[in-house]
Amino acid sequence: MAKPRLIIFSDPNRRRVAEAVEDFVGFAADKAEVLASCFMQSCPLDVLKKADFAVVFGGDGTILSAARDLSETDVPVIGVNVGKLGFLAEFGPDELLELFERIVTGKVLIEKRMILHCSVETDGVETFSSTAINDVVIAAGTPQNMIELKMTVQDQPVAGCVGDGVIISTPTGSTAYNLSAGGPILAANLSAMVITPICPHSLSFRPIVISADRTIDVKPVRINEGTCVTLDGQVSHKLGENDIVKVYRHHGSFLVVNNPMRTQWDTLAGKLNWAGTPKYQMKDETAAK
Repeated sequence: MAKPRLIIFSDPNRRRVAEAVEDFVGFAADKAEVLASCFMQSCPLDVLKKADFAVVFGGDGTILSAARDLSETDVPVIGVNVGKLGFLAEFGPDELLELFERIVTGKVLIEKRMILHCSVETDGVETFSSTAINDVVIAAGTPQNMIELKMTVQDQPVAGCVGDGVIISTPTGSTAYNLSAGGPILAANLSAMVITPICPHSLSFRPIVISADRTIDVKPVRINEGTCVTLDGQVSHKLGENDIVKVYRHHGSFLVVNNPMRTQWDTLAGKLNWAGTPKYQMKDETAAK
């Protein structure tokens, strides 16, 4: 049986990450072929396409960056949490070593998740284009005045949004900024998008879930000097009043290697304390007697 070919993504400047990578490379020396180590678009696409798996060491930010790099490939991501929360990371460093044989022999579930394509057109000319794993956010920016946006879905007018901006989220990103802004949690493997206003100047503008085969256009009506569109909190582009932001499903996918030792509900409960019970005051039964 041929050795699995791996690409490693990590931030070598973070000490704990560097140590975890070093331990893994030593462990995998006779079990896999490491094709390259990458960080922040440092590996060309033709190298990435040769890999069987991408092993990503770090937190959610590193995983999001790697997933965008891999959006034109069919390479599954093994996320290893060496960060603070690591919600997207399915494995701890020790779990990776323990379950490595099951992972590379295809005895674990690889889940396909949708991602977004975002472009900006200025007077009909595309001036920006990128992919988003979590979300596309249009935020007011400095000087922090409320902005006004007009949205259409499939060229049908949907709503005007006056407030601090809007979040367009994937199911993967529904547990990120979208959740903090009051949006719903979606199962990660759904094909859908969530439109969630940020602090809208309206009590009746609530988040809405739409089909992933729709195209969302957002046109600024009144914006600030610092108003930007930001993807995954990492890639930004400044907006002008003649711009149109287009968001639709990207043809690629985010392939995630799931941890067979836990479910998505375990992750929600363990890392976000989802559906946690209240901290009841327990009576002293002995004193009551």
